[in-house]
Amino acid sequence: MVPAHALAGELARRGHRVALVTDERGKRIPGLFGDIETHVMPAGRVAGGPLGWLKAWLGIRAGREMARRLYRDFKPTAVVGFGGYPALPALLAALDLGIATAVHEQNAVLGRVNRLLSGRVDAIATAYPHVQRLKAKFAGKTHLVGNPVREEVKAIGRARFPDFGEGTPLRLLVTGGSQGAAILSSVVPAGLGLLPERLRARLRVVQQCRPEDIDAVRADYQKLGIDAELTTYLEDLPAVLASSHLVIARAGASTIAELTVAGRPAILVPLPSAMDDHQTANAHEMAIEGGARAIPQSQFTPERLSTEIMRLTGDPEALIAAAAHAKQCGRPLATKDLADLVESFGRTPVMDAIGDDQRGKPAVAPGLATGAATKILPWKGRWLAQRDGGVSPSVEDTLSSAIPLHRLRRPPSPCRGGF
Repeated sequence: MVPAHALAGELARRGHRVALVTDERGKRIPGLFGDIETHVMPAGRVAGGPLGWLKAWLGIRAGREMARRLYRDFKPTAVVGFGGYPALPALLAALDLGIATAVHEQNAVLGRVNRLLSGRVDAIATAYPHVQRLKAKFAGKTHLVGNPVREEVKAIGRARFPDFGEGTPLRLLVTGGSQGAAILSSVVPAGLGLLPERLRARLRVVQQCRPEDIDAVRADYQKLGIDAELTTYLEDLPAVLASSHLVIARAGASTIAELTVAGRPAILVPLPSAMDDHQTANAHEMAIEGGARAIPQSQFTPERLSTEIMRLTGDPEALIAAAAHAKQCGRPLATKDLADLVESFGRTPVMDAIGDDQRGKPAVAPGLATGAATKILPWKGRWLAQRDGGVSPSVEDTLSSAIPLHRLRRPPSPCRGGF
């Protein structure tokens, strides 16, 4: 929902009409899509055995029919899906009606809905240079854009890394997502307690905890004499991130995107129960580049944490170098690049002649992602999609946990049927 929200805002700023198609859960997420036209539809969730599958099929079918009716009135140029079952009915309806489609994958493993539709959509936008379960034959329509982040986070990446040396505090941010993480609450205080006294005395910790853990964690820090500020919700995460030298966190896609754009080194503990173990894959690029240490949860002990902190902070130059390596993985133009890709669906010769003159850009031929050549390069035994150049923009628009844009006239999809 966060990448969808960012794209909707950027397209709206460019003058396009944008609408959100989602389910009841998506509608309830606070702080997103406040001024965006929203349509709630059944999506279905495939789970729970044969009866659950039947309910999911009925929900997906009902959602698809509602989306088809919406599109006949809205006349989108394109529908953009962001993974998850809420996107499936909206994308199926778009494919039925011959509307241009794209999906955005925020993780380093292609999700199930995106995997299901990857062969039928017109474009696949990714957040990582290598995405597991994305077939090499789709490289020609795959575009590396990254995960959109907030403007406040981009500003951190443009500023200096906080001063750090033998005489300065070591500011540590610990976050496990909006609900915190139980293992971080149990392991982190104990691991910090194993640090040498001279380093422990310099610690300034901000830690997000689950409500049920916060009192016990506070007591642990008080026993250790460590300066720690605990909260169940970080209201101003960018401000805390900006002052931090090191972050201990899960490896969710949004977390990785913010760390790399901000240029903050991290110790990452991927959530082992994440679908397809995608958090481990998310952490790979940052760890390989030297911007993070990734520790499997089964090996995340106080002793291991203490050792990794000492390796990263024992030499100020090493920590600063790790910050630079983290930033090398960042993609601060993700929102712009994703919007450019979506705008490219709406190009016609008339739009090229009028819209590009207004923008000061040369006219180009119509077509998806004009000017964006995709190469397939070998990378450590795997395949890596690398884009040469950008994508050319112009539209009127809708998202789908899907997002519809103004109708692009092209023949209906030959892949009709299905649900």
